[in-house]
Amino acid sequence: MTIQLPDATGGLRAYEPRAEPLAVTPGAPFTSRTVFSAAHVVADPYADVTPDSPAAVDWDATLAFRRHLWSHGLGVAEAMDTAQRGMGLDWAGAAELIRRSAAEAKSAGGRIACGVGTDQLAGGTLAEVRAAYEEQLAVVEESGAQAILMASRALAKAASGPEDYLEVYGHLLRQAAEPVILHWLGPMFDPGLEGYWGSADLDAATGTFLEVIAAHPDKVDGIKVSLLDARREIDLRRRLPQGVRCYTGDDFNYPELIAGDEQGFSHALLGIFDPLGPLAAEAVRVLDTGNTAGFRDLLDPTVELSRHLFQAPTRFYKTGVVFLAWLAGHQSHFTMVGGLQSARSLPHFARAYELADGLGLFPDPKLAEERMKTLLAMYGVTQ
Repeated sequence: MTIQLPDATGGLRAYEPRAEPLAVTPGAPFTSRTVFSAAHVVADPYADVTPDSPAAVDWDATLAFRRHLWSHGLGVAEAMDTAQRGMGLDWAGAAELIRRSAAEAKSAGGRIACGVGTDQLAGGTLAEVRAAYEEQLAVVEESGAQAILMASRALAKAASGPEDYLEVYGHLLRQAAEPVILHWLGPMFDPGLEGYWGSADLDAATGTFLEVIAAHPDKVDGIKVSLLDARREIDLRRRLPQGVRCYTGDDFNYPELIAGDEQGFSHALLGIFDPLGPLAAEAVRVLDTGNTAGFRDLLDPTVELSRHLFQAPTRFYKTGVVFLAWLAGHQSHFTMVGGLQSARSLPHFARAYELADGLGLFPDPKLAEERMKTLLAMYGVTQ
């Protein structure tokens, strides 16, 4: 049996779906790497909203997906850009998500870290940026979750140079109750973060970033780097103070960065592990045994799918992530907060389905096939 899939040329091609999923099961906690999956939110498809409305979230399905990730040993990075933070999910929705997910983590025994930003502001002074960060940090700490200090569009607007970043981050780190993860998100994920750390020159920006860490190494658990530049990440992690982790956020080069080299390795905090969760967890358990080649054998074939989902405009990767969650049966519909399901084309969805199916990511391949056919029919493609 085949399914007719559209391609980028406007034609149709026959694809034979996989009959059986990849055989992976939940297992023991990881020992060699700390691994977080950033997690998407599930929209409420029955809510009467517009793209400008506050997010209407299906809380049951959203929390069920987090339990799925925890069951495979992954930590959850909550209220990050994968959850459409700043692209459909406002601060009020993010705060509710943080509180609910942190409570669920306690119940499930799962690890969780939550994003702290300034998205209650459109702009503002440095003092207002600090206050916004402080408000969000308090919410995360009160929930019992670890804090991830996210890059701030408002700070990028307000800062006049590197010294402003040093002052704001130094202030926040001094008052943080526990060590945090610092998050450097590149402009390919959010154009509003161009010139972060006070310079469009990445070497200069890296110097400021390292200066922040060096001044407060006891308050920095690790850094999460999302610049899609493997060589820069490797150079950066080699310059970190002893005990400060590097969590790769490079959705193009993660297998080699996690595997590491003779001088070290990266842990992981990745949006692509949302659809790859069980397979990624299996690969890390293989790595725990010291079998780096086996780890690469499992994870390297996933890079083509990841690069497809994260192709430019990279910030719309969330659409592909939620699409695959629907095909995999983790939610009953393909609707996103802010109407973001419209952000990718039908040929893009078709290729994502083909690549994910080829990897065995769908627990029920027949369900995925039927849902793909439903989507195709909505676009006028008959089988």
